[in-house]
Amino acid sequence: MHTSEIVPMSDREFRGFRDLVYREAGIHISDHKRELLTARLSRRIRTLGMMRFGQYLALVEREPQERLEMLDRLVTNETRFFREPSQFDYLEKQILPRWCAEAANHARPRRVRVWSAGCSTGQEPYSIAMTLLAHLEGWDIEVLATDISGRALRQAMAGMWPIEKAPEIPEHYLKAYMLRGVRSQKGTMSATDAVRAAIRFQRLNLHEELPELGSFDLIFCRNVLIYFDVTSRTQAVTRILARLGPSGYLFLGHSESLLSSGLRLRPMAPSVYSRMAR
Repeated sequence: MHTSEIVPMSDREFRGFRDLVYREAGIHISDHKRELLTARLSRRIRTLGMMRFGQYLALVEREPQERLEMLDRLVTNETRFFREPSQFDYLEKQILPRWCAEAANHARPRRVRVWSAGCSTGQEPYSIAMTLLAHLEGWDIEVLATDISGRALRQAMAGMWPIEKAPEIPEHYLKAYMLRGVRSQKGTMSATDAVRAAIRFQRLNLHEELPELGSFDLIFCRNVLIYFDVTSRTQAVTRILARLGPSGYLFLGHSESLLSSGLRLRPMAPSVYSRMAR
């Protein structure tokens, strides 16, 4: 069966998918994304032996597991190691030295919790873990990596990437925390056990009420909020900030800003915020 044999998506079907995705994930699909929606769902529809988008819409409306499959196909998993280097530079040169000084003076415990919200295929949490391991020797380090996409999380948990991704990682981190694949894994690189041990993965939907996660010293939620409209973005940020510790830092993507949101946040660096004192 070929794509041309699938009956074109009607306006009503498009609205049905758009409303369902918004209801489930808070992601707004604009009219100009209709072709993208069609392309990403067509393969699944063919696999299921269907010929109409309406048939698939009816399926995802009644089957929770198929809704997850649909969302997996619609979310964008674009990421890379040490994305937005200026933020990692701020972490390395400003935040971590301060924490080390405070720990030396017994002003804070040698423990750090980080949340990578919208971790995609894992390059962000692994970058964070490498940075913390390199600068906080002997500390208790926990990185929680979450995403709405189960498929992306499975790839992230594998901790293995094509060797072509190696130039994205600073040389000293690459040598210390990545292993070159051999024999059947030639052409790949994988994270060391030390890096893997610092990260745990969990499927999480920022559009839903969150489970008890505890408090975090750092929260990275980069290039996630751009897919939400104002209402769902405000709700997601409120949920996220409820998990940010009183002296914690929030990292957003460079195309995202909270300066006009009315939230009590102080900009510390481009798209890096801390809480304002009450």
